[in-house]
Amino acid sequence: MAAVAAYNGVSPHEWIIRQLTDPLMPVLRLFDPEVSHQIAVQCARLGLTPKDSEVDPKLLHVKVLGLEFTNPLGIAAGFDKDGEAVKGLLDMGFGAVEIGSVTPEPQPGNPKPRVFRLCEDRGVINRYGFNSKGLEYVGSRLATYTSTREKCQANSKDHRVGVLGVNLGKNKATEDAAADYVLGVHALGQYADYLVVNVSSPNTPGLRALQGRGQLKQLLERVIEARNEVAATVKREIPLLVKIAPDLTEADKQDIAKVALDLKLDGLVVSNTTLSRPDTLKAAAKGEAGGLSGLPVRDMSTKVLGDMYKLTKGQIPLIGVGGVSTGQDAYDKIRAGASLVQMYSCLIYDGPLAIPRAKKELAALLRRDGYESVVDAIGASHNLKSGNALLQYRRMSSGSSEALPPSLWLNDGMQMRPSSIFKDSLRRMHLEDSTVTSRNHWMGDDGARAFRCDPTSENLLLYSFVHEERSLNCNRLETG
Repeated sequence: MAAVAAYNGVSPHEWIIRQLTDPLMPVLRLFDPEVSHQIAVQCARLGLTPKDSEVDPKLLHVKVLGLEFTNPLGIAAGFDKDGEAVKGLLDMGFGAVEIGSVTPEPQPGNPKPRVFRLCEDRGVINRYGFNSKGLEYVGSRLATYTSTREKCQANSKDHRVGVLGVNLGKNKATEDAAADYVLGVHALGQYADYLVVNVSSPNTPGLRALQGRGQLKQLLERVIEARNEVAATVKREIPLLVKIAPDLTEADKQDIAKVALDLKLDGLVVSNTTLSRPDTLKAAAKGEAGGLSGLPVRDMSTKVLGDMYKLTKGQIPLIGVGGVSTGQDAYDKIRAGASLVQMYSCLIYDGPLAIPRAKKELAALLRRDGYESVVDAIGASHNLKSGNALLQYRRMSSGSSEALPPSLWLNDGMQMRPSSIFKDSLRRMHLEDSTVTSRNHWMGDDGARAFRCDPTSENLLLYSFVHEERSLNCNRLETG
């Protein structure tokens, strides 16, 4: 078997997964998309999906929201709506599973058919409408799962123990939306590692209006109060996040960022499905009503993610969602500002193999760019020569009498970032001939960082770093 795997250019583990899943994926696509979805959930519930037996490298470990993630890839809400397959999904290799959206009372959602594959575009349109079995049912499922969690952790060679997120929605007929979210917090907060308030599904009338500054602030004040009550009862922190839409104006994004900062929100999930339809769509179902997800929304969601990272000044953790199917997709979202990344639609087209493959690709990209941890890459695109950030440099002639400073102190006043980001940007600027190496540790408590430059280099002198509207200090240091 190993010989065959080597011949095909994949690891034995990946080869085994392919033998199990490759014949099934085309068969599943013969069914109605919602039926295929239900089959996949039940397979995960029964433990019939392939398990990722490889240990996640330390490079991918993330501590964010006060929680430990063995890797930054999670499955987005919408796949396991009722908390029926948490263990099976974690065993597939995800670092986190976000279930839901869960509504207080059971509701059937919108009439069928309500899910459509866009195979030519690797996309999906859904108008599920918060179909949910309700808090009582989901609470019983999560109680069963959490009761066996410690046992799973003790037997971690056979079971992955990851992070559980619970995404909360409101019933369609509810007039007091905040009351529904408060009910969800009180019922499920005790089981959740983190909670998400979903105010961005396009398939529930009036829901997205809750993203407006006034309504969002009032809603979150009540939900935060409920969260604090549950946290005091269970004697642990319960991070609270809000899931937002990609279809936002600049003013909308600014309002959401202000509310998040003012209320010290724990995080944002960016983003939900879009109502827009790119001109590039080819599939016949492209005109169906509902939210579009998958590859067609990838770049749009990454743009909104980057905008929210800048608007929140990198102070609020972001979970990037939308069109992630490869390690490169995940890396792009991380560099745009995501601390964590979620997948979903790609499983429809690539199956469970997408998860270990994306992790392997992400780790390879991080190593290529000199990062010691995925955490170091968060927001990297905003720090040097990207977006509104500009790295100014001057090439020095070989006859110049001005000596290259042997080291530089860079104080950005924003958020501490590892010096490996600096090296990465030099490569991207095609200045490989400069010999700049990093000290790879922090200097100072105010976001300062140090770089050591080879004094024999003759062609590069950094003299300033400008971020948006602020000029950041860059001073020469005396050599020791």
